[in-house]
Amino acid sequence: MPQIPLDLDGYTDLPAGKIAFVVTFLEMLERPSSSQTAQRYDVELVPWEKPDPKGYKALFRQIGEDWLWFGRLTAEDADLANLLREPGLELFLPQVDGEPVGLLEIDYTDKSNPELAYFGLVPGTVGTGLGRWLMGQAVDMVWSRPETKRFWVHTCTGDSPQALGFYRASGF
Repeated sequence: MPQIPLDLDGYTDLPAGKIAFVVTFLEMLERPSSSQTAQRYDVELVPWEKPDPKGYKALFRQIGEDWLWFGRLTAEDADLANLLREPGLELFLPQVDGEPVGLLEIDYTDKSNPELAYFGLVPGTVGTGLGRWLMGQAVDMVWSRPETKRFWVHTCTGDSPQALGFYRASGF
């Protein structure tokens, strides 16, 4: 595939049918002092130990369709199943009345530098405080491990316009 020359001083023309994303990497070098999460009795965080690829893709699509999430949707089911069972990858489902309302994936492959791999909520739950609660759960899990030195995430312009501000407000 030919390289497209990037013009950092202006605009870069892209071939027809292509879109560009700006990726931002953020890190958290210590537990934020405001990471205490308010107790919620309407939601339960459940480990997702053996996700079925079809069920995973359906939830992934429901969460990310408006934000052009595609990364896991293009994988063959067998490949995705293997990826989701990789040592170090932990998946969780926030559930309300037994139904998944989001997805939390933390990649501990590098135990000192865990990555917030995927974080999202289904439409209709955004703006309810559920995201703040879920992020608090993630922060508490990551920083409860003594080997953690840095918690990091990346987001892009293809994600929710609220994502970057949300991550910054969460301590990244």
